[in-house]
Amino acid sequence: MELIQGTPDLSACLAAGEAIDHGHPVVRETAAHLAKGVVDSHDYARAAYEFVRDAIPHAQDSGDPRVTWRASDVLRQRTGICHARAHALAALLRAEGIPAALCCQRLTRDAGGGHVAHGLVAVWFDGTWHRQDPRGNKPGVDAQFSLTGERLAFVPDPKSSEVDYPVLYAEPHPAVLAALKAAPDRPRLWKSLPDALRVRGGRR
Repeated sequence: MELIQGTPDLSACLAAGEAIDHGHPVVRETAAHLAKGVVDSHDYARAAYEFVRDAIPHAQDSGDPRVTWRASDVLRQRTGICHARAHALAALLRAEGIPAALCCQRLTRDAGGGHVAHGLVAVWFDGTWHRQDPRGNKPGVDAQFSLTGERLAFVPDPKSSEVDYPVLYAEPHPAVLAALKAAPDRPRLWKSLPDALRVRGGRR
């Protein structure tokens, strides 16, 4: 699949925003800690990815009802669903000058039927984008940082109407961000997350 950079200017994928708030002291301190002892930007990106994947429990896996959406809150409260974790990883990457974008898949829900938008991160290295999934591993899920072939948590099944969305976003998709900001807790967030995303030209 060819990834589509939604914003032509790569600098947009380095900018700080409401959700990817890498100017926040918590993000800066975490990035500085992770940067200690790394050899280069590739090693830092791997360290940041593994930190979010392994050190921050996925809210569904841990049973945490709290909803986070700002990168700084994810890092401070140590909880978040896939989209929030993607915001945290993007912030840590951007904090060290590594372009990062947000992207999504449409997957079947774990329970209850239907579909849900699943959040990923794309990192820019060697003139191209590489998707990474920091959702957190568990039995049956073994995502790894990779620049030589995707090692994501999930591979969409077209027969189940699952989709890889090719568009890369500099900021969170508005429908996803609105659901995260409005939800009082995670159980109710599951009811409001979009089951599909509108992409270029209003297509699904």
